Amino acid sequence: MFALTVVLVSLLVLQISVFLTTIYLHRTLTHRGLEVHPAVAFAMHLWLTVFTGISPREWVAVHRKHHQFSDKEGDPHSPYLFGLWHVFFGNVIYYRRTANDPAVVAKYTKDYKPTAIDKIPAQGYGVLIGLSLFIWSFGWLWGGVAFVLYAIAYILLNSSINSICHMIGYKNFDNMATNVRWIAFLTGGEGLHNNHHEYPTAAHFAMKGGEIDPAWGAIRILEVLGLARVKRLPVAKAAA
Repeated sequence: MFALTVVLVSLLVLQISVFLTTIYLHRTLTHRGLEVHPAVAFAMHLWLTVFTGISPREWVAVHRKHHQFSDKEGDPHSPYLFGLWHVFFGNVIYYRRTANDPAVVAKYTKDYKPTAIDKIPAQGYGVLIGLSLFIWSFGWLWGGVAFVLYAIAYILLNSSINSICHMIGYKNFDNMATNVRWIAFLTGGEGLHNNHHEYPTAAHFAMKGGEIDPAWGAIRILEVLGLARVKRLPVAKAAA
């Protein structure tokens, strides 16, 4: 029973992290297709700092550069440049190469407004707090193992978007990215990557029947509660 509880809680933390990555880092901060209430933004930012070690400003910079040079020289993590499996298993390394360059981060995030949470070193104290929470909840052994496995799952889900969803899958539109429905289901809609590259500022990724954007439901709930506002939607739908 205890082991099952550990697994379920870890999966819950993973799912929340995945949803906040696509809703806050991607659709809100990077592409401005969505606005969220300041209190919601604060909570999302804090969660991601603690449970992913991601600096939002760095994430925004890397992703915006990816869109500018998508699958061309200059793309931080294109599988066409570096190889599918190299990006799948080494996405963190390619990500950090760009994120560690202050000039690149400054160039691509001129509109970013730092908050108090940005003062917390995400890859230092942030991750240590997340690990400590797992250990406090489940003990040294179970908590440590659960956190490591959770972190690996989160990293690989993100890697699958940058690797698999640029080489394997189907296309609704003429760009280099692809759609993979099962990855979309696991990543809050991010696997509908071909759709996203066609309409990068759209807050909704599903474009045809049978495509599911799980995070869209959460966004609509936030809208109903007055905690979010959708600013942009796709201007056209894909052919069925």
